[in-house]
Amino acid sequence: MRAKAAGMHSKDCVKVAVRVRPFNKRERDAGSRCIVSMVTSSITIQDPRESQSRRSFCFDYAYWSHSGFTRDRGGLYVPEEPGGRYSDQDSVFQDLGEGVLENALQGYNATLLAYGQTGSGKSYSMVGYGPNKGLVPKLCDRLFQAIRENQDTRQCQVFFSMLEIYNEQVVDLLSRGSRTPGGLRVREEQQRGFYVEGLRTVPCDSAPQVEQLMEQGTRTRTTAATHMNANSSRSHMLIILQLKQIFSKESITKQSNINLVDLAGSERQRSSGSEADRLKEGTAINLSLTTLGNVISSLADVAVGKKVVHIPYRDSVLTKLLQSALGGNSRTVMIATLSPADICYEESLSTLRYAERAKRIQNRAVVNESPTERLVKELKAENARLLQRLSRLGQEGRRANDETIPMCSEELRQLLTHNELQIRAIQTLWEQHLQEALKDWEQQYANITQERRMMQMHPYILNINEDTQLSGVVKLFIQEGEWDIGLCDSTPRYISIKGLGIQERHAVFRNEQRRVTLTPLAGSKVIVNGNSVSQTTELQHLDRLILGSNCTYLFIGFPSERGGDDWSRYDYDYFQSELAAAEGIHLGESSAGSSQTDPSLLAVFYDFIKLMPMVAEANQMSQELNKDVEFKLEIKNLALSDSKGHDLKKEIVIIVTAVGRKQVWMWSKTKFVNRKFLMEDAYQLHQAEKSRDNIAEGLSTAVLPRDKDPFWDPVEPLLLGSAHLWLQSLAFRIPLEEQLEVLGSEGTEEAILQAQLVPCTSTGLAQGEDDILIDPSELLGRRLDFQLVLEQCCGLRWIREARDRGVQIGFRLFDCSHPLYSPAVWHNVNPLLDHRVHFASLHTSQRLLDYLQSSAVVLELWGLQEGCTDLVSSLEGVRMTAEGIFIIEEAGPANPAPVDCSVRAQQDMEELKSVNSSLRKENHILREQLNAARNGGEGVRGRSVRPSCDAEFARSLKVFYHSMTSVRGQLQRLRRHRPSEDSDLLGFRLFVDEQSRLLRDFSEQLEQSVSTLKQDVAAIVRRKRERSGIWS
Repeated sequence: MRAKAAGMHSKDCVKVAVRVRPFNKRERDAGSRCIVSMVTSSITIQDPRESQSRRSFCFDYAYWSHSGFTRDRGGLYVPEEPGGRYSDQDSVFQDLGEGVLENALQGYNATLLAYGQTGSGKSYSMVGYGPNKGLVPKLCDRLFQAIRENQDTRQCQVFFSMLEIYNEQVVDLLSRGSRTPGGLRVREEQQRGFYVEGLRTVPCDSAPQVEQLMEQGTRTRTTAATHMNANSSRSHMLIILQLKQIFSKESITKQSNINLVDLAGSERQRSSGSEADRLKEGTAINLSLTTLGNVISSLADVAVGKKVVHIPYRDSVLTKLLQSALGGNSRTVMIATLSPADICYEESLSTLRYAERAKRIQNRAVVNESPTERLVKELKAENARLLQRLSRLGQEGRRANDETIPMCSEELRQLLTHNELQIRAIQTLWEQHLQEALKDWEQQYANITQERRMMQMHPYILNINEDTQLSGVVKLFIQEGEWDIGLCDSTPRYISIKGLGIQERHAVFRNEQRRVTLTPLAGSKVIVNGNSVSQTTELQHLDRLILGSNCTYLFIGFPSERGGDDWSRYDYDYFQSELAAAEGIHLGESSAGSSQTDPSLLAVFYDFIKLMPMVAEANQMSQELNKDVEFKLEIKNLALSDSKGHDLKKEIVIIVTAVGRKQVWMWSKTKFVNRKFLMEDAYQLHQAEKSRDNIAEGLSTAVLPRDKDPFWDPVEPLLLGSAHLWLQSLAFRIPLEEQLEVLGSEGTEEAILQAQLVPCTSTGLAQGEDDILIDPSELLGRRLDFQLVLEQCCGLRWIREARDRGVQIGFRLFDCSHPLYSPAVWHNVNPLLDHRVHFASLHTSQRLLDYLQSSAVVLELWGLQEGCTDLVSSLEGVRMTAEGIFIIEEAGPANPAPVDCSVRAQQDMEELKSVNSSLRKENHILREQLNAARNGGEGVRGRSVRPSCDAEFARSLKVFYHSMTSVRGQLQRLRRHRPSEDSDLLGFRLFVDEQSRLLRDFSEQLEQSVSTLKQDVAAIVRRKRERSGIWS
């Protein structure tokens, strides 16, 4: 569906289009549902957490590309039915591209911006993929078609430039020389405005030439991204087409710039107070997008009449170069792309809000007159005046001084000659530049022809990039014989690559007898199909290679091996999924009939594989900078649960270890990503200094102050794991003593914790067996006191690794808003804690009773490091008695709901009647017992029957609860018992046998516990029946 509002040329407001893409593989695997709907030019987005919460937006154009399409034989995506709602690439170009082109031909500056989160379809809309060409190539085709159609009425000149902005540095993607350190400079002139100094502009006279330049720029961008270990999704790409039209008859020249901008991914960085970083985002990765948002907001405020003092164009490189496009001399269109999946709700809503602000901006576009053409006119006019003066001098020569006349004539002739030379130079400059560009184009075409010929002769490795537009750009051919691959390119039989972790001589390829082998050299990192290799390995067609930290390549075998293979499924995520599987993190395809993968687990999995290459790069930078810091991915809360036993939300964290100092930090994903970019800055500084020979080989770069070092943080307490102490026994006033296994985030055993729950009196004295309750409801409305006793920790792995460490135990109970902590203990693997906390409920409610019977107190083990402060219990909002007793509940609700009062009163009345009836029966029985005692001397035994039965029953319950603790432990072991990812058939058989044994043990323990309880209860009942009919 293509919805169109007012025409593009009626006003100079920024026109905004929104395009909704299909689900990608990740969203399909997660079982995502579509939360975006579209009616004409209106878009509605629904909050997946609240079905009634909807937001609607209206734009100039709206494109539905989510569904209703098919792929024809040529590979084009087209609507399933003629006139269907699906908007293909042609539909988008007809509305947006044609309008941009028409504006440029009229002499206006024109700008097209693509905005959206990474993977939302920006590059597909702008550049396209395969036969589905995007806006840029279609625009170039139509531009040169228009030039050919109008060549009789005008002479046209087209110049092409392509640049990238990454981390506030401008990179010329068409530059022939080496990359300028720090990037190209952005300067300002009164006439030109902001421009990039030294940016190469290439004259073009055909669309294939522009296409070839784009391929060259993409190749440069790919190589630079690998060399700089930069993330292309965080960079902006600008294509600038300069169009000059010379109308000879009218003596008019129109000159316009067409800016085509693919902005960096706009995904929001989720952060919270706990994720705050002491280092601000010192790199400028997000600066340009943030500033662009501020500029758009300020211009939107101006458009609605608000007084805005300052529009921050100068705060970033991007906004400087786009100043004319936003609020200036340009006609501008923005296309915002978004995902309709529920898991992308926040990013999609943010994109829609951004686009809504942009459509309010008003520009002041004017037709541009070329200063070069104006100069030619002025020079011709001046030449005409000079010729008139020379003519007059010739006529009046006899009356003038004989010496003065030749001197004046000679000066005028020299000036005339100089002006003619200037005119000729200006007019021939275009032809000269065009000839130079054609020579380059011919050379590039020859290289492409040579590359295609070699592809049909030799095996090669093909680069795979996170950005699909940059994948398959670099082809490294493996010809007959032996070839070294690495940084060095001094020998003739060498394949040169650059990237983090690449050695001077990294590995050796051998192509002999139609077999290709790869041999890693000492100290180099080589991974084949997800597995690290250190010996010679024969490569098979479509094998996946990772060299160094993250240089990813797909091996393409001999032409006879290729067939009709589609290698597109081996994308960047495929490589990282293989690596994750090798580390035991694997989500396989769901088998038929099986339940779908948990979407939350799938989200964690994709976060894991996205961060894996970044962690590898961070480790390599740490090694090269001699930081002695290691980074490791971990899934937080993988094996942990809350106080109800429900699984906690899982998320990715990065464990950072200073190996020499034995210091450990836990960073959130957001914090690590920020630090990674700061590390890149430090690494690039190191490389620049190393290339200038300012430091010796292998030594660290200029040392950053510690508070500015992205590899360092102040030490802080670290959550090591947790254990559950279930509170059910307190509801019966039964004491509980446990040895608890403290499990780390991924299920590893961190320690054994000895803890007790002791029902007690208000003075702290432990209660005995006579105080055990049969029915927990007897506690309602009464006071309940108990103590939590933390006795000892045994086998602390945290302190076993480094003796200068300590631990604390943290916990919270019922409605406590802040955790309480035990005193810190240091330097001991088996420390005595001897920590006792007294809790009291002054008026036990049903809510507290339900809590005790269904919940556990989660005991958190916190690790302390030398230099960090102890964790302190916050008593804010906590009521304590003078004796130090923590009050967890005082009284019931002060004002119960009126509707419940009569119901509760009626229930109380029925309960009192029942109790009264029971007491009368018991009174009657006691009278009979008294008579029997008088007659048979059985009074003593009769008086002791009731207490004896209660005590026996309480002891049976105590035994049962202790046995159930063992059963619960066996159940936890069953939950954690999983097969190894690399298990073979024999391994799975052993796993099944072990699982069967554990299930059998669990069943036997559970059956034995229940059977023992039944036997004890039956024995108690039998003894009661044997005694004079009591309770019969």
